[in-house]
Amino acid sequence: MSNPAILWSFRRCPYAMRARLAIKASGFSVRLREIVLRDKPAPFLAASVKGTVPVLVLPEGRVIDESLDVMFHVLGVNDPQGWLDIYHTDTSFVEAELDVLDHQFKHHLDRYKYATRYDDVDETEHRTKGAAFLAKWNDRLQNQPALSGDRIGLLDFATLPFIRQFRIADPTWFDAQDWPHLQAHLHQFLDSPLFLSVMEKYKPWAETGDEYAF
Repeated sequence: MSNPAILWSFRRCPYAMRARLAIKASGFSVRLREIVLRDKPAPFLAASVKGTVPVLVLPEGRVIDESLDVMFHVLGVNDPQGWLDIYHTDTSFVEAELDVLDHQFKHHLDRYKYATRYDDVDETEHRTKGAAFLAKWNDRLQNQPALSGDRIGLLDFATLPFIRQFRIADPTWFDAQDWPHLQAHLHQFLDSPLFLSVMEKYKPWAETGDEYAF
């Protein structure tokens, strides 16, 4: 392809992570350009003034710079594992869940994991409030195999990178909670070939000019 799709990404960002998961699962072909968030290259900022990852630049020049939009786009092209089945079955439920995840849960996650970045923040309070969502997801997993229902799908792969972030803040505390179903679901995800494949390390594009088939 003379003008391939470009994905600007940062390996550890959960938003970029879920975009890469969907790209890999869909088989959508991109050239990956890894960036360092403290040193954002000018072509990246030219593609999206938001300056956040992921940014998918399609061959015709269209830019998609929201992670969920990237997921929906590539899965809309090809969805061999049926990740979008839950969305087609119950669109309103999925949209509500994603809204809670990206706003309410993410609000508490940020103020728990990155408390020093905020003024007058009680990280324990935000851990407790975030834990309420985790407990709810654990309860759901007690009654079904995946957050998406009978099998793993969009809600799982959109959510698990952020649950991973919550655990990273204090793995000992997280693992001590009475969330056996959620913990098992997370560890199964972290050990999966799909997750391991999207977490491969790449050298920053700004240093090398290298982009990688992904």
